[in-house]
Amino acid sequence: MTAIWAALWVTLKLATLTTVILLLLGTPLAWWLARTRSRFKTPLSAIVALPMVLPPTVLGFYLLVMMGPDGPLGRLMHALGGSSLAFTFSGLLLASVIYSLPFVVQPLQAGFASMDTSILDVAATLRASPFDRFKTVVIPLCRPAFMTAAVMGFAHTVGEFGVILMVGGNIEGETRVLSVLLYDRVEAMAYDQAHWLAGGLLVFSFVMLWLMHWFGLRLSRAEGEAR
Repeated sequence: MTAIWAALWVTLKLATLTTVILLLLGTPLAWWLARTRSRFKTPLSAIVALPMVLPPTVLGFYLLVMMGPDGPLGRLMHALGGSSLAFTFSGLLLASVIYSLPFVVQPLQAGFASMDTSILDVAATLRASPFDRFKTVVIPLCRPAFMTAAVMGFAHTVGEFGVILMVGGNIEGETRVLSVLLYDRVEAMAYDQAHWLAGGLLVFSFVMLWLMHWFGLRLSRAEGEAR
């Protein structure tokens, strides 16, 4: 039972930190992708979406090589007086941010692209700064996109397995998450515990998707009543 609680804590901590970091970093990236006409938009969009089609073990392998003692990140950490990121929670967090990036950026980009930009022009004529326009106009109008991005980023991180096992390994209390613990229980033929873990993850996934759709419907009805 202690192992389950430890894995649950690591999973929730990883998913929460990953979601917060991705919302902070992904929001300006999604805003730029939604509004730019740069020739770099297409290749950058492809790079952002790459984790969606790349096998997790492939991504995990290259991240592991980069974080290892002979990799660029590993050498950088050594030069700064730190240790290798491989098989640590910090390395696991970095890998999760990269792996879940498209699940946060793409909903935000779609929400920004569908927004009526004339409202921003009106706000600009009232001398609102770009930051004020984004804070008071864009964020309220794109709340469903932010909600979808947060839910998808969090849920996808909770369900990670291949990347986590490659980069973080299976260290109890440090890098062992629920999906890895489930794999352990199946390997040990402990199917009773495996059923509980798998069932819990299934219920969690359903609840997260249900909340996302429920929140979206509420916002749509509220906007309809306001009009």
